[in-house]
Amino acid sequence: MFCKMSQGIQNGSSCQGTEKSNRKSSVSSKERGYDLTRNPFLNKGMAFTLEERLQLGIHGLLPPCFLSQEVQALRILANYEREKNDLDRYILLMGLQDRNEKLFYKVLMSDIERFLPIVYTPTVGLACQQYGLAFRRPRGLFITIHDRGHIPTLIKSWPGSVVKAVVVTDGERILGLGDLGCYGMGIPVGKLALYTACGGVKPQECLPIILDVGTDNEELLKDPLYIGLRHKRVRGQPYDDLLEEFMQAVTDRYGINTLIQFEDFANVNAFRLLNKYRNRYCTFNDDIQGTAGVAVAGLIAARRITKTKLSDHTILFQGAGEAALGIADLILLAMEKEGTPKQQAIKKIWMVDSKGLIVKGRASLTHEKERFAHEHPELKKLEDIVQDIKPSVLIGVAAIGGAFTEQVIKNMASFNKQPIIFALSNPTSKSECTAEQCYHLTEGRGIFASGSPFAPVTLPDGRTLYPGQGNNAYVFPGVALGVVSCGMKHIHDEIFLLSAEIIAQEVSDKHLQEGRLYPPLNSIRDVSLKMAVKIVEYAYKNNIASVYPEPKDKEAFIHSQVYSTDYEEFVVDAYAWPKEAMQIQTTNIK
Repeated sequence: MFCKMSQGIQNGSSCQGTEKSNRKSSVSSKERGYDLTRNPFLNKGMAFTLEERLQLGIHGLLPPCFLSQEVQALRILANYEREKNDLDRYILLMGLQDRNEKLFYKVLMSDIERFLPIVYTPTVGLACQQYGLAFRRPRGLFITIHDRGHIPTLIKSWPGSVVKAVVVTDGERILGLGDLGCYGMGIPVGKLALYTACGGVKPQECLPIILDVGTDNEELLKDPLYIGLRHKRVRGQPYDDLLEEFMQAVTDRYGINTLIQFEDFANVNAFRLLNKYRNRYCTFNDDIQGTAGVAVAGLIAARRITKTKLSDHTILFQGAGEAALGIADLILLAMEKEGTPKQQAIKKIWMVDSKGLIVKGRASLTHEKERFAHEHPELKKLEDIVQDIKPSVLIGVAAIGGAFTEQVIKNMASFNKQPIIFALSNPTSKSECTAEQCYHLTEGRGIFASGSPFAPVTLPDGRTLYPGQGNNAYVFPGVALGVVSCGMKHIHDEIFLLSAEIIAQEVSDKHLQEGRLYPPLNSIRDVSLKMAVKIVEYAYKNNIASVYPEPKDKEAFIHSQVYSTDYEEFVVDAYAWPKEAMQIQTTNIK
């Protein structure tokens, strides 16, 4: 494995994606000396040349050896291989990000399929649970409920004057792990790392933020290592006032078109905040819309296997929260695009929540759930519901590990030639079933996708199937790159259907034969760039872009926006050097 990863770094091909130029850029810096070597945006470690070391006042602060970025990356990989568990590997990579950002992304992009499960799901969930232990130095902004009235001042504390993308959470629903409070900061940090690694968004233009309003997690409140506010969650009007001030402060500081991605908010807040702000700001909720994009991409790809339209299917959701409702809404949009009237499409979608099948007349249904309530007797158990409804598509998004029992899967296989089973909950412990269970219990006929990665499965007939990972990383980095590149004003739902279609188009017939519903993760950067180009085209066509003049060559425009992992050369000005530096340089030349 080390040799494979080393080859990727040395070749440079997988590190640079489809970027068209390897020219080194130059940078000048007011920072000098020790502080420069502690700045992750500028630090190059032992790759600083002698001229740079002399000019910047760091000669003597580094060992005399000079190491290229490629050699530095190999050293990181050697240390990575020595770590004994994924949490330690996560901590190693986050430490690298804190020291040398370009090297961090060089390593990450050398084998994104290998590193994605470490910096994102499932390991990031464990890292959030252990954030008190894993915490080394702060990344991003920590804004609390007690900072109301002063948020603009806190925003100004961030050193970057140009921020184009913000990922924010309040930590109440971290993956399928529940309320982790301030420990949820690992999610915005991880998401934005993928903005860059998978989409090419410049990391210095990204800002992770946690809104700490307290936590209802009693274990955290008693934990001496907990780093957040030690009181119950503040709700109601004070919470809404915090959000309102936050949105205004961010856009006042960085511009009205700043992308603000909401992440891991609980159902009670996720939909209403999205509906409240989506037409006022450039914002989206990844749990609702990003999950929808990747799930629908898998369904669109599956159509090529089943030779059917989306509207030919009966779809049952295990779960009726923000993910399920977001996917359902995007399915409706896709069915309408196929020519199915909306009301007829709604009848194809059924949902199960903690109280059982959602049907008309059932008490305490939210407005969002009410839309998918049908005339039907109430049923409680998923086995009974599957047997009665006879869905052709079963989607799990309730974070109930093992919810797709042996009986449920066998029932799906009994009345479907090719049952579509998506176990999308994260992390792996919350997955509704494993790939192996799905493939074996359906005798290899099941079309499977999951939220977390699963190993390939070899069937008794000798076939090896590679389960597709319905990872949101296929969606949000490409969406973010397209949105920030053209300064999009608002993000329409059509953007996520467009994203789903682009992802599905990148799935080859060979991939489908292997059981994959998504392109290989190592091609995710190419997918993101293609997605961004299409989004920019959509934005200008629908008059929701704010960057003018409109670029004639959209592909070249997107490539010009993409972050490069190559080290920049510091501008060398001999006249600005201290006399001692000039003397050392002269001596070395002689």
